[in-house]
Amino acid sequence: MSKIILVDAWNTFITEEGVFTKMQELLDSFENRKIILTNANDEEKLKFGIVNMPYEVFTLNHNPNKTEPEFYKKMLEFFKLKPEEVIYFEHNEDAVKSAQSVGINTHHYDKDKKDLESLRLFLENNL
Repeated sequence: MSKIILVDAWNTFITEEGVFTKMQELLDSFENRKIILTNANDEEKLKFGIVNMPYEVFTLNHNPNKTEPEFYKKMLEFFKLKPEEVIYFEHNEDAVKSAQSVGINTHHYDKDKKDLESLRLFLENNL
């Protein structure tokens, strides 16, 4: 079974300019299923442009947020997945720690450096 790539939404895959196309090209080079994770509610998804995404979007509408381990437990339960069946990249360090605390292999993506090479290596080495 191939692992699912969990993708951080705002400030990672989606920026103020819209979808980060170079990141999408990188992600599309992998055949794995992708799921975008966000805290956003419906109003915020519109505001931040998290609509008509190329991958499915999962949110719990801030109940709880991604900085809380319960978010990842509920997400895994929703998709009937185990932590070892997914890998994740996220810009928020607290959310990274939260995902790791439930056993998800998580890469901290530096949203300022936009280091796609380190992301590519993380994906290649963990899928």
